[in-house]
Amino acid sequence: MDALLANIDWYEIWLATLDTFLMLGGSLLFTVLLGLPLGVLLFLTGPRQLFEQKAVYALLSLVVNVLRSLPFIILLIVMIPFTVFVTGTSLGVAGAIPPLVVGATPFFARLVETALREVDRGILEATQAMGATTGQIIWNALLPEARPGIFAAITVTAITLVSYTAMAGVVGAGGLGDLAIRFGYQRFQTDVMVVTVVLLLVLVQILQTVGDKLVVHFSRK
Repeated sequence: MDALLANIDWYEIWLATLDTFLMLGGSLLFTVLLGLPLGVLLFLTGPRQLFEQKAVYALLSLVVNVLRSLPFIILLIVMIPFTVFVTGTSLGVAGAIPPLVVGATPFFARLVETALREVDRGILEATQAMGATTGQIIWNALLPEARPGIFAAITVTAITLVSYTAMAGVVGAGGLGDLAIRFGYQRFQTDVMVVTVVLLLVLVQILQTVGDKLVVHFSRK
């Protein structure tokens, strides 16, 4: 067994795993904070919705589609000057979070919009007929009814961010992806590559399991 894992430094593996968790947690937090209101705005201003605004919806859709169409590895490189301006570095966990957020927010916003479209239109119209304000419609009717879909969207986005954090290792962002590239690929240490891949698979499985349980829980309410 020791011969099979001869190149493994478990302390390095632990630090890389911690960096991955920090990147995932930080980027997911900001993605939800930015993507949720963006998704709500996309829904409300969309075709045949309560506050239809064709020009606003077209502009938001254009921005979202452009950002979603960029391969993440290209986005990482393009955003280096902005990342350095915001965080003071393009390396490590801090340097990875801005491009992770920019890459995932449009994706999450579209998923939120899709979840909101599944809400029964009659509920929104009834709430509006009772004289509810826009804020009350959003917080008391729209978001509560869409909670299962929104938690499913968060789960999918979190798993997507795991793959993004692995790609961020290409530009020295740290984490398991960086470890796999520096040792597993560049130094041909297959055992390091296998361990990092297994850990990423385990992380994805945990996220999916937790997400599924949350979706089922809120679907019963």
